[in-house]
Amino acid sequence: MIFRLVLPLVALALIANSANAVCANFGPQTPRDISNAYGMNMSRFAMAPPAEEMNLCNIHTHTNAEHMGPGFSVYAGPGENGGFKCSASSQLSEAELTRPHGSHGAFHGVEPGDTIEVHWVYSTCPVQPGPSLGSCLSETCSNPQLRVESQVFLVVNDPNALDFRDFTYRGTRRGGLYQARALPTGTGNPVVFRGSTTGPSYDEQTCSPMQVTWSVRPRCARLDIESLDAWAEAGNVFEENHSHGVRQLVTNPALLAPIQ
Repeated sequence: MIFRLVLPLVALALIANSANAVCANFGPQTPRDISNAYGMNMSRFAMAPPAEEMNLCNIHTHTNAEHMGPGFSVYAGPGENGGFKCSASSQLSEAELTRPHGSHGAFHGVEPGDTIEVHWVYSTCPVQPGPSLGSCLSETCSNPQLRVESQVFLVVNDPNALDFRDFTYRGTRRGGLYQARALPTGTGNPVVFRGSTTGPSYDEQTCSPMQVTWSVRPRCARLDIESLDAWAEAGNVFEENHSHGVRQLVTNPALLAPIQ
């Protein structure tokens, strides 16, 4: 009889401790392993429209990749300097890993051989591109639909690699909406899912309250380091001159939405 009484109490204690280990009453969180569609968080919100039907409000980068995917699954460690690296990171030549002209560059926190995840953030608010995610909101529009288009890059010293300036904002408007010059293609069909904002201030105990539609491309692309430095040196409306830390991968199914 005593054994039968104690066992349920132990089980209840384990359940309570498990519940305390993650934030409760939040919507699905990000980043995640985009190869794993499983999730138990059934909090639903409407998927955001396509990027071309929204206003670009921010562009920023993270070192390394926050998400884990087919092309970026090399674990880089815990903490805000962890995340994941592109699979080809260990296959670069000495020339590809050497900074051009021995310079340190205007864009800080990124060196040749590093992996970065770039986020193009879009909002349904009538806003224009600017610094931080605060640019995606306004006094009259505090609860917009948000979309993040994501591409992971392997940064190299190679003028034949992609030029970051081809994907930035240079005053482009289409249909009256603020847009990036272009979004990356050729790196696989984006995986689209419900999630949240990211960054090192959040983890599985401190969740983000923001609802975000994510579109994450599954493979890495090569990016020329000089183009990143040139973007920072010329100045940009986002006031970005360095790469940010990462939020560690969310693995608890209770915090992940199923990928449809």
